[in-house]
Amino acid sequence: MQPLLEHFGIAVAALTGVLAARGRRVDLFGVVVLAMVTALGGGTLRDLLAGDTPVLWVRQPEYLLNAVGVAVIGFFLARHRTPPLAALHVADAFALALFSIIGAKKALGLEFSAPVAIAMGVITGVAGGILRDVLVGEIPLVFRPEIHLYATAALAGVALHVALRPHMADETALTVLSTCAILALRLSAIRWRLALPLFEAEKEEAKKPD
Repeated sequence: MQPLLEHFGIAVAALTGVLAARGRRVDLFGVVVLAMVTALGGGTLRDLLAGDTPVLWVRQPEYLLNAVGVAVIGFFLARHRTPPLAALHVADAFALALFSIIGAKKALGLEFSAPVAIAMGVITGVAGGILRDVLVGEIPLVFRPEIHLYATAALAGVALHVALRPHMADETALTVLSTCAILALRLSAIRWRLALPLFEAEKEEAKKPD
């Protein structure tokens, strides 16, 4: 179950890297790099923080081949048919949900505490997208208020997974439940424009003339 989820998550994340390159006159090599960074960046950072080295895609290069293969196929398909902008957000929501739970599961498997497992899950979910957006010169999705509950959705779903794990014997059901929770919250936030309050300083009152 875990390897299948990881391969699916990497494929979806690599696709978001391809979609992020549209309209930016990026060549095939650039698209492959974006796809690799998006698909493998979060897991790489997670493994380095956890001290689990060499990182996953170095030990198992089939994950790297997955990302590269999806990038090449996506590059040629996207040249003939431009996907809608909504496709990037939906694909990114899938990648966010899958990677967040995968990261939390790995941290729990390494016997980290619940708070650390939650943090590892969120890092795994958002880090690849942050690197992708920085490389294309965009403010990362996780920092944009108009993107609606990005990291918050990951945090909620991962916290749910960690909280229910001692009470659910069926690991597969728990993984599906928590992944769907992130996906549902993220897509609902996009659909109904849900967002956290913004941190804005109070405007200074206009000074009255003496």
